[in-house]
Amino acid sequence: MAQSAFVDLTSGTILIQETDPSLLHRWLGGRGLGAAWLYALTHPQIDPYDARNVLIFTTGPLNATSWPSSARYTVTFKSPATGAYGYANGGGHFGAELRRAGYDALIITGRAPQPSILRVTDDEIRIIPAPELWGLGTSVVQEQLRHQAGGRVACIGPAGENLVRFAAIINDEGRAAARGGPGAVMGSKNLKAIHVIARRRSIETPPGFREVAKRVSAYLIHHPRLQTLMEESTLFLVQAKQAVGDLPANNHQLNQVPYVHKIDTQAFRKYWTKRTGCAGCPIRCARQVELQLDDEAIRLEGPEFESANALGPMCGISDPETIIRANYLCNEYGMDTISAGVTIAFAMECHQRGLLHDPEHTLEWGDANTVLGLLKQIARRQGLGNLLADGTQRAAQQLGGIAENFAMHVKGLELPRQEPRTNKAMALGLATSNRGADHLYAFSVIDAIGAWDVARQLFPEEILPKLMNFSDETYKPDSGIYGEHFCAITDALGICKFSTVQNYIVMPAHLAEGLQALGFDLTAEELLTIGERIVNLERMYNVHHGMDRRHDSLPPRFLEEPIAVYAYQPDPQSGMLRPSEEPIIDQDVVHLDQMLDRYYTLRGWSKRGIPTPETLRRLGLEDALQPHPAPSSEEDQRQRWLAEQVIGAKHTSSKDHSSHG
Repeated sequence: MAQSAFVDLTSGTILIQETDPSLLHRWLGGRGLGAAWLYALTHPQIDPYDARNVLIFTTGPLNATSWPSSARYTVTFKSPATGAYGYANGGGHFGAELRRAGYDALIITGRAPQPSILRVTDDEIRIIPAPELWGLGTSVVQEQLRHQAGGRVACIGPAGENLVRFAAIINDEGRAAARGGPGAVMGSKNLKAIHVIARRRSIETPPGFREVAKRVSAYLIHHPRLQTLMEESTLFLVQAKQAVGDLPANNHQLNQVPYVHKIDTQAFRKYWTKRTGCAGCPIRCARQVELQLDDEAIRLEGPEFESANALGPMCGISDPETIIRANYLCNEYGMDTISAGVTIAFAMECHQRGLLHDPEHTLEWGDANTVLGLLKQIARRQGLGNLLADGTQRAAQQLGGIAENFAMHVKGLELPRQEPRTNKAMALGLATSNRGADHLYAFSVIDAIGAWDVARQLFPEEILPKLMNFSDETYKPDSGIYGEHFCAITDALGICKFSTVQNYIVMPAHLAEGLQALGFDLTAEELLTIGERIVNLERMYNVHHGMDRRHDSLPPRFLEEPIAVYAYQPDPQSGMLRPSEEPIIDQDVVHLDQMLDRYYTLRGWSKRGIPTPETLRRLGLEDALQPHPAPSSEEDQRQRWLAEQVIGAKHTSSKDHSSHG
């Protein structure tokens, strides 16, 4: 029996009940279930740091089963970065542990009177004061709690405690649910950690399901499109993206770097100690890294590509050891590596333009001390770090003038590591993403990976030449919409996108076959409709927060400043990489308006980017047409309303002498 739990940290009340099967059929779980709860429970008037904001941990129906790459969990919340829809997705072993303990959802609201942890077992949930953990780094917290009772831990570091708007939740010593600031929401609730201890080691599934999962797993790991990832980790992308001009550097002033050989797979390989992966994953794309410094030994899982680029070339850094150290600091303090690196790059360009100076850091491109020093200051909200802790959008607004031109964000969330002027499909996905700039929202890479075999199955033959042209914008909305639906169901099921949308190997038909073996009567087409429903509900959440087409935009740099792509070759005398005299691609800017027009039309949205009543009714989202009910200011009314809305549960609070009342 899978359960949902409502936890009010203010009163100490805990309500637990079996998850309504009709909810799972409608939303699957994970990101879908989180979207439904967030929409029902938060009003536009509620601030992200208000105690009435909710922090929702959800698992998917494939978590902790034998399905390949089924270790992902989702955290949903009102985002401190964007002020609107927020969710983050994490891997490792925490999601599987939560599902084995019997939970589809933990819905957390309120604010504990003192720093606390939430201990979750198969039998009960307890709120336990833990002021001694406040201020500690994430690895120490995980070590101490797991030493006490085993299990798995998701926790925040000092960045979350200090309400850094891009603070992350860290589990398994480096896995992160990071984007949008879930760690800051957790910190605002005085919640240091969630400690899950499951008795079961696996989820019982029918033999037919296990047979399907075994067959799909074998198909996945032997697929040719996956071999490089397994052999080289995500860092194989460094050289691949350099070749096509999709390797952002110096705050997107550059899209290629002459030192690419210093930061690719081979450069990091000497620091690898072993190959690792998430719970039950056959891909195992991660690498454990060890770095011996004079005063300490650093060990972490990573860096993966997004972190390596954000903390490396984006800040002009070409030294692997600096990137490793920066990644380690982000993990320990609990910060999103993408937003952290992009925010520091923003400060560096502001310095380059004469807008920003700092007495403690040079703010020069490539200065390791600046990057490492600012990460510490951001986490502690000290010095310049206090400004940067609010992210690029708010920092630029405070600096004023032309500073906003150098803030690389969408809707308040910093850009991930793609170059929109080169990667046109990703440009559209970054602009339309409901949680702000997000490469994993549409993950439209069918053109980039050259998956013609899949494209022929999904799209009309006559549009394929342009759709599969990396630089042609004409049909990017078509592939982008499919990617958005596919990504939504992947997140809802609790599986990794490397097995699905990243490589188009495990397709919706495979997922439907597995779900049918579990008792879900769903076809591939119905799964994609659920993905569309999730995207539209998230969109309506933002619409009720005043967002529309104006917010589906990109920083001016990508709309106004063309960028070229060069061929880089070793210089015969120096051995250094040199660009060709003439560009191999004379790249254009992003023509976003044209793409948005087609995107909105295909979606059934208005020209303002708002879902039409007809579209919402088709998806069974008629209630989303109505504004949210105003929140109650009375604690008892709020508690009663939340309980009724969330699970209609009987009172099953499990408080002991260590729980606050």
